[in-house]
Amino acid sequence: SPPSPGDTSVLAGIYGPAEVKGSKELPDRAALEVLLRPKVGLPGGCPPSRGVPGVSPAPAERPPVPSPGVIERSREQLLRRTCEAVVLGVLHPRTAITLVLQVLSDAGSLLSCCLNAACMGLLDAGLPLSSLFCGVTCALDPDGVIVLDPTTRQEQEARAVLTFAIDSAERKVLTVTTKGSCSVEEMQQCLAAAQRAADTIFQFYRDSVRRRYSKS
Repeated sequence: SPPSPGDTSVLAGIYGPAEVKGSKELPDRAALEVLLRPKVGLPGGCPPSRGVPGVSPAPAERPPVPSPGVIERSREQLLRRTCEAVVLGVLHPRTAITLVLQVLSDAGSLLSCCLNAACMGLLDAGLPLSSLFCGVTCALDPDGVIVLDPTTRQEQEARAVLTFAIDSAERKVLTVTTKGSCSVEEMQQCLAAAQRAADTIFQFYRDSVRRRYSKS
């Protein structure tokens, strides 16, 4: 069967609040760091070349694909900004909190899966949060139809891909990233669809926590 976004999985690990030394220490709040580990290879590595072994393709044949390290660093920054918006770091000044996200499989909508794994990790670690958040990815196909939780192929064929981080208190947008082109009206339609989908994700959070703590 073809892959679905349900085949995307990310493992989250939280370390801290722990003692921090040197320039990373913040006197008024905890320093939050997010590390995103790809499924294969090391962050910042070059993508493997394809073609005849030992023969490098001509420059014109190489598409301008961003380095995996560049993509991961960009995602790390967005994840960190999202977490910082809800983590009550002022309760743990001069400490460090490290969130490590390990990609286990990627069949599409990876960033929203990372956002959801990050929130579940923070929640499970018992860190103080002002609210929860979730990630929802929307793709606009060439006809302008909105596809929620697109697969990798649907993302590649889409005219635009948008990922929203939405908070649980007022369904506000904490962060958003876009790739491709869309109108303001289309973006608003994607946001409305993402906010509706967020209700299902927050219910999943509640059910997961209930199951975890109802076990004897």
